[in-house]
Amino acid sequence: MHDIKLIRDNPEAFDQGLALRGLEPQSASLLELDANRREALTKHQDAETERNALSKQIGKAKATGDEDEFNRLRGEVDRLKTVLEEAGQQARHFEETLNQHLAAIPNLPEHDVPAGADEADNEEVRGWGTPREFSFKPKDHVDLGEGLGLMDFEKAAEISGARFVALKGGLARLERALAHFMLDLHTGEHGYTEVSPPLMVRDEAMFGTSQLPKFAEDLFRTTDHRWLIPTAEVPLTNLARDAIHEEANLPMRFTAHTPCFRAEAGSAGRDTRGMIRMHQFNKVEMVSIVPAEQSADELDRMTGAAERVLQLLELPYRVMLLCSGDMGFAAKRTYDLEVWLPSQGTYREISSCSNCGDFQARRMNARYRKAGEKRPQFLHTLNGSGVATGRALLAVMENHQNDDGSITIPDVLRPYMGGAERI
Repeated sequence: MHDIKLIRDNPEAFDQGLALRGLEPQSASLLELDANRREALTKHQDAETERNALSKQIGKAKATGDEDEFNRLRGEVDRLKTVLEEAGQQARHFEETLNQHLAAIPNLPEHDVPAGADEADNEEVRGWGTPREFSFKPKDHVDLGEGLGLMDFEKAAEISGARFVALKGGLARLERALAHFMLDLHTGEHGYTEVSPPLMVRDEAMFGTSQLPKFAEDLFRTTDHRWLIPTAEVPLTNLARDAIHEEANLPMRFTAHTPCFRAEAGSAGRDTRGMIRMHQFNKVEMVSIVPAEQSADELDRMTGAAERVLQLLELPYRVMLLCSGDMGFAAKRTYDLEVWLPSQGTYREISSCSNCGDFQARRMNARYRKAGEKRPQFLHTLNGSGVATGRALLAVMENHQNDDGSITIPDVLRPYMGGAERI
């Protein structure tokens, strides 16, 4: 959510930021709504001040028995009551309209985020590992999983429809092992607190992390009007909502392994084969809630935590700085981790780590008070996949496959697999 005061102070910078997002200038229309709102508020305040003054005069007229003056003043008060009601309605109307417009505008990119329209304009920051050279033609994860009899898309489709899968046996355990490994790593080495959060949330929670109102069609809703979470970012970040936190208790770092539910409304025809894009998938999420001056360093720290997962799994990857047109709605800076998939001969996203600045905190009213200061400030929030277990599963399968169709289990996962070395 944007601060109208900042837009008022520097409308040109605001419109320039929108231009990087591929959007038309909006400061003029926003400031017009703001001016109308402030005019109505001023009218309301002036009328209230005048009414209070008249109320004192009414008391004097009544005390002196001046009935004519008393009736005249009562008539003025009645007139002002109408003015107050009309001005109040106008102020609420303009404020609601202004907030609706502000809620639909994405966060502005940081000044050094590369300008661009889509993923073709993203910039590679670094890479790790070398893609394996196979002595045989590598299979994709679908052929591997079905060949082992441990991955069933057909029965899942009969049960639930397209974009679902049933994992069995060793692959089901491998996905569970990945989640346990990631949680142990993030809590034991990276300082995150594990949380088991709700999987259904209210409108306010979705609004707080910017899924609503813009992305309602990408979400699943229950019959009692709750939402299934598209990522644990939603409940984890909202743990800080509607509160003023003491600086001594920051940063707050949370991690959770949850199912995630996405309608994928805009992805018809994309990644229809396999587990790349599912309606239901599992993910280990990381969320950091920090003072403003720490968020830039925290993004690097969070990205490094996700990278460590891939390094220990021996999966080649690259880190991409997203351009202004490819970032998520709430982000002001994002790094994507893309893992190598041998079957596709390319890198695919497996984690996205974003600094949202105070954009979400304003929507959630999440603030903190610096030591020695009275006035609270808005927190900065960050989120990142640490990482998506389904995509990690298929990446492990493809990168560690053998010519007989078996899969070598990475060393770091073997303690979670009862010591097994292969599936």
